[in-house]
Amino acid sequence: MKSQLIGFLMNFWISSSIALYFHSAEREEKCIIEDVPSDTLVTGNYKVQRWDIHKQGFLESAPGLGMFVTVRTPSAEVILSKLYGPEATFSFTSYLSGEHIICLQSNSTRLVAFAGSKLRIHLDIRVGEHFLDETVIQAKDKVNEVNFRLEHLMEQIQHVSKEQNYEREREEKFRNISEQTNSNILWWAVAQTFILISIGIWQIKSLKDFFIAKKLV
Repeated sequence: MKSQLIGFLMNFWISSSIALYFHSAEREEKCIIEDVPSDTLVTGNYKVQRWDIHKQGFLESAPGLGMFVTVRTPSAEVILSKLYGPEATFSFTSYLSGEHIICLQSNSTRLVAFAGSKLRIHLDIRVGEHFLDETVIQAKDKVNEVNFRLEHLMEQIQHVSKEQNYEREREEKFRNISEQTNSNILWWAVAQTFILISIGIWQIKSLKDFFIAKKLV
């Protein structure tokens, strides 16, 4: 029962990711932005389907097609740049907190040169997840299986803790920016008031000097 409960929790963690797909033209680069805490493993799976002009649909696979995967850190440093096949898994570990840019670009020039030719790219990004090898788990006895799953669950808890710390850092940064902005607005309002009062005093003095010069007072 305990093993089944832990297995359910692990399945919940593993399935809590969002998959998407998008269309791309030949050699067109498509990028997504993933906000990642520091020291976090990011794993991506993708599959490319090629448009068939004759069948008017996407083929299940795209043999002979390659995809360049490039990952840039918030400081614009390239930490991954590699050519993969039409279906592959890539991974990297972040060392900076912030928005990482993940780009995919086909390297094929053999697509049929029709206006309708395009690619469909299925992409699944998992942040902070280590996959369980079920074949290894099945080879272990029940006690080791429970320990193995518990260790994996602890890794997931550590990832959640990192996410929470990162969100706190972002919240604190946003609060500091808001307070600084409010302070700037306040001082700008004080400066505007001082300028208006100074202009008013100058105008009154100028009018007074004008009336005195004309002997009107």
